[in-house]
Amino acid sequence: MTAPYTGRCACGSVTFDIVGEPIATRQCWCRQCQQLAAGGPTNNAIFKVEDVTLDGELASSTWAAASGNTLTFSFCPKCGTQIFAQSSARPHLRTFRLGALDAGHGLKPAMVIWTDDAPEWAHFDTALETWPQQPPPPPVSPPTPA
Repeated sequence: MTAPYTGRCACGSVTFDIVGEPIATRQCWCRQCQQLAAGGPTNNAIFKVEDVTLDGELASSTWAAASGNTLTFSFCPKCGTQIFAQSSARPHLRTFRLGALDAGHGLKPAMVIWTDDAPEWAHFDTALETWPQQPPPPPVSPPTPA
């Protein structure tokens, strides 16, 4: 599937529409993502802020990441569903959780990041690019489809 993408929290109080393609898609194994994802990685798609329209009340939590950046995680205060994260290093981008997108979106991680933080039992798709820690920032425009 291609843009537009839609999504919502588990209770439907927060909805969103995204008109652009993702800049990048990633699976993250940093310790904070493992804590947020109950021990596994988070799976994410990064979009330009201007491509996103949100409706509904969001709550947020902010902390310093291992990368040195400040991360803000936004979630539904009613059901707790994570919607997106935003880094102080890239305020023009929002990193949406793939699970918050409506079914059938067709997106999947293209790289695995923070593999040094993954538990010894973690398995990585060998077809994907991997980074032991934080990769370089994504390009401003989405990659050209092959």
